[in-house]
Order: sequence, then structure tokens, then C-alpha cells
Amino acid sequence: MTNRNQSNLNLENTYTTLPEIFYQKLNPNPVPAPKLVIYNKTLGDSLGLDSSYMTSEEGIQILAGNKMPWDTVPVAQAYAGHQFGHFTMLGDGRALLIGEQITPENERYDVQLKGAGETPYSRGGDGRAALGPMLREYIISEAMYHLSIPTTRGLAVITTGEEIERETELEGAILTRIADSHIRVGTFQFAAKYGELNDLIALADYTIDRHYPYVRSHSNPYLALLEEVIKRQAALIAQWQLVGFIHGVMNTDNMAISGETIDYGPCAFMDTYHQETVFSSIDVNGRYAYRNQPSIAAWNLARFAEAILPLLGSSKEAAVQTAQTAISQFGEQYERNWYAGMRAKLGIFNEEEGDASLIEKLLSMMQYYHADYTNTFLSLTFNHNENMPMAAAPDFQNWQAEWKERLKRQDESQAAVKELMQNSNPALIPRNQWVEKALEAAVQQQDYTVMEKLLHVLKNPYAHSAEQAAYAKQEFDTGQSFQTYCGT
Repeated sequence: MTNRNQSNLNLENTYTTLPEIFYQKLNPNPVPAPKLVIYNKTLGDSLGLDSSYMTSEEGIQILAGNKMPWDTVPVAQAYAGHQFGHFTMLGDGRALLIGEQITPENERYDVQLKGAGETPYSRGGDGRAALGPMLREYIISEAMYHLSIPTTRGLAVITTGEEIERETELEGAILTRIADSHIRVGTFQFAAKYGELNDLIALADYTIDRHYPYVRSHSNPYLALLEEVIKRQAALIAQWQLVGFIHGVMNTDNMAISGETIDYGPCAFMDTYHQETVFSSIDVNGRYAYRNQPSIAAWNLARFAEAILPLLGSSKEAAVQTAQTAISQFGEQYERNWYAGMRAKLGIFNEEEGDASLIEKLLSMMQYYHADYTNTFLSLTFNHNENMPMAAAPDFQNWQAEWKERLKRQDESQAAVKELMQNSNPALIPRNQWVEKALEAAVQQQDYTVMEKLLHVLKNPYAHSAEQAAYAKQEFDTGQSFQTYCGT
């Protein structure tokens, strides 16, 4: 055990107050030679952690799971879920929740070791993770955080000193992941399928207390819980779409009740704009393609509503009607968020009836002319038509004239319009080409400088600095030919 005062680790594990059906207590499997690859000092400081301790030999032993912090009860969480539409029993097959860090501001965050070894939910797997996927999650989640999109974050990545068997031998690694919580839609599906009514109630009450305590005063707190989760997911998915983020594996076990982006597996950001873009090697039918993410989110939320149906009404019929009414609000909430974001990307402050048509015309042209999604909006922001492949096309010129007329019909100045666009259109995203270069250098040459430089320029995506401009260029098209793999 470590000394609590030494480390500033201030851990509790309130998850163990739930019925035991929801978790298994166990310790991580030790690793032979842990070595720190990267430590997120800014995040650690915000959690109240002592960075000098956490990066010391003893701290690395904690991040590796070789030594447990003071008074900790590590658990693997049980959950189920629909994977590509098919229901299955799941659970933390390679992750352990070592506790909840209580920050100096009395905020509570899960601390999870991902890749910590076999658990009762591993289903024959070794419970380990490879270095490349752990670094990918670290990079992408940090990019999402700096884009102001709710997300889990990586506190650290360590290598384990062992090789893991996949198609080939890969270097083992563990990611320390920080989250508001790891309660998923799939956690509720597990409770509904395998638990008793009291288990479901206990989970719902715990979730309300953890994330939505203000709904307690509602006439039906469980309905209010459903409505709040719908609201957060509608906002989250709109933010994904606005930056061209494709999650890749939107199974119900990968939808967090807190409203965070979670489980960065075959995720990537879109370069060339196309509604059907898919990067995941296993998504052969495009179930989780870019255009489908809002409808899949609604589908997942319907599964959440089904799971808590016994809590939503005095009869099944009444509960179903209540759930359907709540779920039907998702589409309207999502569109409201998305159109507000698109107006901001185009410098539009107010609403007009023709805005939807203006936006759709632009997106249609972007797809037809194979335009880069991020850079098209950058070109519009800084009036750099020469950077757009469609700039000379008559239909684009007509659209641009229509857009400029639209801007004239609002009170805000040109300077205000440009400021809004600069604050709404990132200078760069973690482009696939740069992420792959960073991972290749790290995994194959043990050179982490490429990743460190990428993380540096991603820290303030709305700065529009000269340094960021080099990372904004699309050196080659990583469209449908580029594939990502689960691995996490």
C-alpha cells in the first residue's frame, strides 16, 4: 500500500456500494518491467495529484497495477450491450477501476487501468493492451478535450516490459483513463437482463446521485434521468459531427451515461468530406458511418429507455408511452445543436428559415468536389478561396454570394463574424496521417517526439497559429482506403 499523503491519491470506490452483481473485486496482474511513456501533468494537477510522485518509480508501479494505492478496492465492472445490433454479455475484459479520485474541489473522477490483465469478463482474452492503441486513445481523447468536447482522458501510458500476442507480437501497455464515470447504457442493459428490479433501482439511484442529483426533485426522477441523458447525448453527437469525428464502434456499451465520449477504438477524424465515411475495419456494412451516428445514438438511447422501463410508469403501456415520448425528443434536440453549430461555423448569429438550405448546399458541394471538411471551413473563415478545389465552380460562387448576402442581414460586424468563425472552426484536427506518423515513430522506433509535437499543436486548436498550419495540410487523401482497428 502507498501512503495517501505522499501521492495525493485520494481514492474512494463508491461503486462497491452497488449490489455485487455489478462488479468483481480483484487485483491487477503484475507486469515485469513498467516504464513511463507519457504522463499528463495538466490533468494530474487538476486531479490534485503530485506529478513528481506519480512519475517516480513508486508512482509508475501504481500506474502499472503492480502496487495499489492506499485503501483501494479495485473492481472489474459488469455490463452487457448491443454490439453491431446483437446483444451480448460483456464487462471489463481488460480494465480495472481502481477507485474514484476526490479532487481538492471535491469533484469525483474514475481512475481506470486499461490493459491491466485478465478479468472474469475477459472471455478467453489475455486482458492486455498494445502500445499503439493506448497511445491512439491518449492522442485522440486529448484532441477532443481541447476541442471542448466531453471526453474521458488519459492520465498516463506505461509500457509493461512484456510482449502480447495478437496477429504478431506487440509491445504491451497500460493506459490510465480518467472519466466522470464508466457507467454505460450497457450497464443498465446488464441490470435489466441479469438482475432483479432492486438491482436496477440501485443502479439508477447511484447514477442520479453521481451525475444528476438535481433530478431528485422531479415527480419521476428516473424519467428525468432519461431526459437528461438524451439531452447530453444530443449535444455530444452534434459536436462530433461538427468536427468530423467518427467514433467507429457506437455499441451500447460504448455510450456513457455521463455524456462523455468513451472507448476510442477504431476512431478517426474525417479528411475528405463524405457522409458515408467509415474507417473501422470491422464496420463492413457502414452501420457506424459518419452520417449514421445521430440515428445510432437515438437507437442506443431507446435501448437505455427499454432497460429502465420498469421505473418509468405504473404499467408497461404507460411506461412505453413515456419512453417513446422522451426518445422522440432526441432528433429535435440534436438538430437544434447541430444547426446552431453550423451557423457558428459560417459566422451566422441569428436564425432564418433558409439557413438549413444554405448549409445543405455547402455540404453537398463539399461531397461532390471531394473537399476537405476542416479546411473548407478554414478557407471560408479567412477568405482563402484559392485553397478550395471547388472555388472556381459556378455553383460554389453562387453559394458564396448567397452566404455573403445572408451575413449582411444580421447586425454583427465583419470582425465579429470572423471572430465567431475562428472560434468555431478549429485550425487543425488530429489528422490520420499525423496520428499514424506519431504511432509509427513511437511503436517502431521508440521515438516519442513526433507524438509530443502533435499533442503540443493540438492543445489550442482555435489559436490558428503558423505552427498549426503545417499540421492542417492534407498531404494525402485518407478517405475510404484508410482503415482503423479496434485493438483497445
